[in-house]
Amino acid sequence: MKLQELKIDVNTMKLEVDVTKPRGSFAVVVCDGKAKLTELPQHGETKIITHQGRVKRVKFDEGEEF
Repeated sequence: MKLQELKIDVNTMKLEVDVTKPRGSFAVVVCDGKAKLTELPQHGETKIITHQGRVKRVKFDEGEEF
């Protein structure tokens, strides 16, 4: 699975991300008190689909130049 759940400290409502753990570029998506991290592909698109102000899904379209 490409999305990894991140822990939010409920006492402080803060999120800590170790930026040395993921390789390369990554995105953090936060919605409704949940946070998820995804690594971005080397070549491709990552779309964050929303509906009525909430994240509905994250779509990946990967490719490689010929």
